[in-house]
Amino acid sequence: MEVPLMPQALVLPNIDWSKCDGCGRCVEVCPTGAVSVVDGRAQLVRPEACTFCPTCESYCPKEAIGRPYRVRFGVGAG
Repeated sequence: MEVPLMPQALVLPNIDWSKCDGCGRCVEVCPTGAVSVVDGRAQLVRPEACTFCPTCESYCPKEAIGRPYRVRFGVGAG
């Protein structure tokens, strides 16, 4: 049975504000300008522009940004 994937609009990076120190590194490296620092914390200000790439997550020095994953197991032909 094929499990439908969530629409991209619902699958966005999670930003843990308890870890974020507002350094702005994510803003500098985001290729689409989807992230901004607002009130001293990173926020996804343009979610429609987010392509779910690993860039902001990879560059965050506080590991405050994470992308939720969906694991799919395929059945091999046999």
